Amino acid sequence: MGKEIEQIALSRGHEIVSIIDINNMDDINSEAFRSADVAIEFTSPAVAVDNYKRCFESGVALVSGTTGWTSRWDEISNIVEKEGKTFFWASNFSLGVNIFFALNKYLAKMMDRFPEYNVSMSEIHHTQKLDAPSGTAITLAEGILENLDRKDKWVKEVEKSSNELAIHSIREGAVPGIHIINYESDADTITIKHDAKNRKGLAMGAVLAAEFTCGKIGLLGMKDMFTF
Repeated sequence: MGKEIEQIALSRGHEIVSIIDINNMDDINSEAFRSADVAIEFTSPAVAVDNYKRCFESGVALVSGTTGWTSRWDEISNIVEKEGKTFFWASNFSLGVNIFFALNKYLAKMMDRFPEYNVSMSEIHHTQKLDAPSGTAITLAEGILENLDRKDKWVKEVEKSSNELAIHSIREGAVPGIHIINYESDADTITIKHDAKNRKGLAMGAVLAAEFTCGKIGLLGMKDMFTF
């Protein structure tokens, strides 16, 4: 993701003043980093929250696509709101995925009228992805739960009661990301699917989010950039 973001940012005329990875973490305290208008962060759930705090301390607006950390959402949102920081977060920056989010909600609202259909989800990602289900899958699940009265919680892998929505996670190869939602009855199956071909869509979305975030304050997300 870092390489893709760098390439797209440069192609759009941006200057990259600092690149930080596991080998130079202390550079987040450097003058070069503090000179940035916006930082873009894609790391892992284990370090994301600490990265956010260090960016806030440096006074740099932040865009992040790291997932698996949102059990600490209140902690971060409180810092942003109380200290006037800037934080743009999305579980997926792809324009296609965000269209898929909207389609998913619309379909769930429609299927609420047809209880004979049971809904389930599956997601496939590369083996280096640490969180399961993916952040995108959780966002999709939340969109279903908001609009389908017969489901009130999502669970990993296997549902044990009719009110649960099962999310099946597969980690294999170098798959950028596939998300599938099935509505199945005794008569037929309705399926919607998003299949990412590569990471370019995610990287472009992250750069667009950084451009959008520059000069703004507060909690931001894809809904602020796009209206479907």
